[in-house]
Order: sequence, then structure tokens, then C-alpha cells
Amino acid sequence: MNELPPDPPRLRAILAHLDKQIADTETVATYLRLQRGAVLAAISRTERKAVPRPAPPAPQRPPAPATRRDSGGRPTTRYIVERPASASKTALVHTGDCTKGLTASRPIEADVAREVLTNDPKGFQACGACHPDTELGIDTA
Repeated sequence: MNELPPDPPRLRAILAHLDKQIADTETVATYLRLQRGAVLAAISRTERKAVPRPAPPAPQRPPAPATRRDSGGRPTTRYIVERPASASKTALVHTGDCTKGLTASRPIEADVAREVLTNDPKGFQACGACHPDTELGIDTA
């Protein structure tokens, strides 16, 4: 860059251009420093979240009673839901061997019976004769 023009107007134009380039470069450098700081902060946040924390203990459920078997040694249905006669009534959950009022019923697994009796007490109730809630270890008090 040894060949600069000899006249002041062109030299001043070159100087103005160089000053603008320096100013623009400083703006870009400032922006890049800010972005770099944001990236470092994000890394710090994600590394804090990645620190393993102990898992909460699993809820304790009572063990399911042994499977009942019929006279031939085949497993019997563990629980039965008796559908209510009308939509405004509550469905009853029975043990598989209950014979009280089993009109319009269907078999369900123990986990499903436990779930509906604990999480939907307005829609499902335990039979008062066979007490599936007691057998499932559900505290109704």
C-alpha cells in the first residue's frame, strides 16, 4: 500500500473508508463477544442440569395376592367391573369369585382395579361384600 494518491481529497476519502471499516469491525467484535458470553452461559446452565440427581423412591405398593385357581388348576379372573345400570350411578369393582350382582360385567387386571379404585373414587367403588380394595391393599380410611 505504498502507492497512495498525492492529493488530499483522495487521501481523506481513503482515511474515511478505513475509519468506517475499523468502526464496523469493532461493532462486529462487540457483537461476537456478547454472543460468546451467551454461549458460555448456556453451557453452564446445561452442565448444571446434566448433573445426575438421585431418583425419588418408587411408591410402595403391597404385593398382589397369589392368583386364584379353579378346580381344574386354571387361573380365575381376579377382578370384575360391574357396569352401572345408568350413567349417574357408580361402577362396582368385585373380586373374581364374588357372586353378588354381576349383571353387565367385564374382567379386569389387578393393576387396573387398583388404579380405578384409588384414582377415580367417584366413578368406581369397591363391592361391600367381597372387598376388592382390602385384597388389593388399598387403604379406604
